[in-house]
Formats: sequence, structure tokens, C-alpha cells
Amino acid sequence: MVNQKEAAMNEINDVCCSSDNERKSHHSDKMKGSLISRLNRIEGQIRGVKAMIERDTYCDDVLNQIAAIQSALNGVGKLLLEGHMKSCVVERIQAGENEVIDELLITVNKLMK
Repeated sequence: MVNQKEAAMNEINDVCCSSDNERKSHHSDKMKGSLISRLNRIEGQIRGVKAMIERDTYCDDVLNQIAAIQSALNGVGKLLLEGHMKSCVVERIQAGENEVIDELLITVNKLMK
């Protein structure tokens, strides 16, 4: 999985923030594909948990699947956060927009809940 992460991070060369103050992500097609693939897998896992509950599967088994889903979703968040910090945040600090640090801290706190 480290190789997958490294490959995805190599694709974050585009800037997250456009110059016309419209906040928008600009990920490469490869990066988008990687994120969408991960999210599709997570979506399938969620459908699997729903089916487990419908079949009255043992609670511990369901909880373990939920933990796996949370871990996978955290992986997507970490990948996006890393790219955001390496591009948008750096660029905005270089442009003198230091308020991005407060914005980042709020976002990190939300991710850590």
C-alpha cells in the first residue's frame, strides 16, 4: 500500500487553488482515478456491512468491517491532506495568505475527531 500512496502523491503536482480566488482542486487524472477507486472500494464495503446487518451477522464481525471502512476512509483523507499541504497551503503561505494555517488547523481537528 505504501507504493500505491507514493504513486498517488507523485501525481499531486497540480495546484489546489486557482489564481482567480476560486477555491478548487486540480488533481491529475491519475490521482482522481486513484481516489475514486479507493472510494468505490469503501462504498462496496459499506454495502457489505449493510448486508451483514440485514443477515443478522455477529456484531463483532460487523464492527471489524466498520473499523476497516474507517481506516480506508482515513487513508483517503490523509492522501488529500498531504497533497493539500504540499501544494495549496505552501502556495498560499508564499503569497502571504497566512490565514490558511488557521483553516488547515480547523480541518485537521475535524479529521482527527
